[in-house]
Amino acid sequence: MLPRVNPKHIYIYSPSSAVREKPAFRRGVAWLRAQGHEVEVDETALTAQQRFAGDDATRVAAIGRAAASGADVALISRGGYGLTRILDAIPYKAVAKAIERGTAFVGMSDFTAFQLALLARTGAVSWAGPTLAGDFGAEAGVDEITAACFDDLLDGAGEGTGWRLPARDEPPVFKPVRGATLWGGNLAVLCSLLGTPYFPQVDKGVLFLEDVGEHPYRIERMLEQLRLAGVLARQKAIVLGQFTGFKAAPHDRGFKLRTVVDRLRTQVKAPVLTGLPFGHVPTKVLLPVGAAVDVAVEGREGFIVWGHGVGGSGHGGHHHHNHAEA
Repeated sequence: MLPRVNPKHIYIYSPSSAVREKPAFRRGVAWLRAQGHEVEVDETALTAQQRFAGDDATRVAAIGRAAASGADVALISRGGYGLTRILDAIPYKAVAKAIERGTAFVGMSDFTAFQLALLARTGAVSWAGPTLAGDFGAEAGVDEITAACFDDLLDGAGEGTGWRLPARDEPPVFKPVRGATLWGGNLAVLCSLLGTPYFPQVDKGVLFLEDVGEHPYRIERMLEQLRLAGVLARQKAIVLGQFTGFKAAPHDRGFKLRTVVDRLRTQVKAPVLTGLPFGHVPTKVLLPVGAAVDVAVEGREGFIVWGHGVGGSGHGGHHHHNHAEA
């Protein structure tokens, strides 16, 4: 890899679960430094208290330091669980100011709680994307598309993502969506915020969803919760990422993820796109949570496009057409 012309300051902090995989953490830091970046590790990034990266106050303080760091990117070490417990204490205004100054907050999984709360409270844009240990510290090496998308965020180079719709899925009749708010993330975390002040009231939005370790019937139950709560009726499009890490049971008798998607399409007016390369998988694009996007389908390709300068000064998205087959 060529040395970077434009090294960035990346701040690593742990707002959720304790880092148990220290080698993955170290590999992630080493990989980012090898790209030429200045990596600053928060003083409590490797703290552990029960299952958490320090007690609640410790993790709130870490978020405050990330916001005050002046870094180009504030990247979480890992997800897990822990942000829901501190939503009442997060310094949202300080985070929103940091984003205005050009810090991109990046993460996924449990980080969905932070991202949606931030959107609900301030309207600020954050990025659904990789984590340090899971992606940049992966034992198998760093996924090329994930790395390229992250590079584009750093360089402000791109303005959208494209992916190939799964072959088994008939592309829906899709009228292009213009200027809709992109939001979503982990389905279970998102559902856990329903009815709270931290659930964004997004009308005419584009909702993207992923999850891990949830059986298809549980995924359907959560989707039904969103439908019955009136959330799905308010969306212009629903984009499903990767749902992984579950086992079918003999009791299912052919009830599978495909069944859930097929039924969802009969229950909602919004078109449902599938195969988005995002979730608990190596290949993940970066998505601006809270930004205005256009969505289109051309043949077997899905596109989500946003403008330059989303989520901070000069932080664009990425221009790769990620032909990630789901």
